[in-house]
Amino acid sequence: MTPTHFKGDLLDHFRAQTAGQDLWVFGYASLLWRPEFKAQEQHLSRVWGWHRALKMWSRLNRGSPECPGLVFALLPGGSCQGVAYRVARDQADAVLVRLWEREMPMDIYTPSWLPCSTPQGTVRALAFTLPRSSPSYTGHLPAERYRQIFGQACGRFGTTLDYALQTYRSLQAHGIEDRALATLLRHAD
Repeated sequence: MTPTHFKGDLLDHFRAQTAGQDLWVFGYASLLWRPEFKAQEQHLSRVWGWHRALKMWSRLNRGSPECPGLVFALLPGGSCQGVAYRVARDQADAVLVRLWEREMPMDIYTPSWLPCSTPQGTVRALAFTLPRSSPSYTGHLPAERYRQIFGQACGRFGTTLDYALQTYRSLQAHGIEDRALATLLRHAD
């Protein structure tokens, strides 16, 4: 399958918007510890109007249909600290297609351009967001459900707990404090 056929019009739209330009990507979860691309520069950044939340069902990568797991998403409201990565223009299209294959295989996320501050000023960075209207949004989960998910959910890339812990440790390594995630991880003890 050629890249232009992968996810069709939406991918083509984003490819057209980045043609001949550097690509900025906002990492807020697994892109912090497993970006799978080379960045020419990276900067701690904060996006406003979105927050990191472990509130997206995963029935393949971090869970199963019988025991769904969770993955992170950017949800509306608040703010989120992460890393803005710059991919050079000669690599931008290839990286965009690989990111699409990784993050958009089931069209769950909504890819968005979010403003990220850098030492050179504000840049427009690609981020993968989730509307609360999505069927993949968990809504409120009680502590007991998080305990059950952390104890049992496992998919093709491992457990929800390992994914959450890797993200938490990566955030700490970048000097980012995520109190909400630290509170959730207490349910794994």
